Amino acid sequence: MSKSFDDILAKLKTVGKKKLSVAYAQDEHVLEAVELAHKKGIVDAILVGDADKIKEVADSIHMDLSEYEVVDVKDMQEAATKAVSLVHEGKADIYMKGSLDSKTFLKSVLNKEVGLRTGRPLSHVCVFEIPGIDRLLFLTDVAFMPYPTLDDKKVIIEYTVNVARACGVDMPKVAPLAAVEVVNPKMPVTVEADELTKANEAGEIKNCIVDGPLSMDLAIDPEAAQFKPGAEKRKIVGDADILLFPDIHAGNLVYKTIVRMAKGVKNGNILTGTKAPVILTSRSDSVDVKLNSIALAAIVAEDMKKGDL
Repeated sequence: MSKSFDDILAKLKTVGKKKLSVAYAQDEHVLEAVELAHKKGIVDAILVGDADKIKEVADSIHMDLSEYEVVDVKDMQEAATKAVSLVHEGKADIYMKGSLDSKTFLKSVLNKEVGLRTGRPLSHVCVFEIPGIDRLLFLTDVAFMPYPTLDDKKVIIEYTVNVARACGVDMPKVAPLAAVEVVNPKMPVTVEADELTKANEAGEIKNCIVDGPLSMDLAIDPEAAQFKPGAEKRKIVGDADILLFPDIHAGNLVYKTIVRMAKGVKNGNILTGTKAPVILTSRSDSVDVKLNSIALAAIVAEDMKKGDL
């Protein structure tokens, strides 16, 4: 089981390199991350965008472009369409956002002719490595689906369980989060969490253990869980792998709090519900976040290749 991004990187060294297609690749942090991933033996890359600008950025970071295929497409939207089509056609395994806006990037993902749509909802998974926690934490959805319905949450769990299993967590524990651990009809989030738990017990939600509603402390802190009434009857007692948020506000607030306040934290993010792993990072994300996201996408791509996902 991978307990860190270093574990994921080590696992990737035992499988073949994945091919990464980067849309509008003339972005310094993206190219730095691609170069690091390439040197670590994770990926080869196809860089789609303005070849002159790609070279200018590459020269500034001492990146040897002879190691990569560069496809010269000046227009942003055309570059995205070309880059995603490479994944659609099986010429690349992973699709990554470069120096273009998220709207244009997502439009290419959903392109009916050459995109990566499956007809199912899209969601987002963030994987955290946090000092003091002895495992990776999978947070969802913190960036894409604003107000997931009960059915949406079942799909989100399925997607995130697949990502966790790709990272070696065979039977991930899923915590549908709420402010309290008991079902309260006046708090719909707790009712849905209970319904998700029952769906898991009935075999509708597979390959995981769902236990909700759970408060955050009961989900991730074994010591705090000791003081919770009825904790001895729970399936999750401070050892959740997947944190399922009730809506994007709760998820995004927790995500940004961890990123901005926790020391030594590492994270990576991918979009799920697509035909291939999609890396949708922010321009403000660090090189390390982009590198971790590439590693995460590569490990998921390997499982998809084997047919495990």
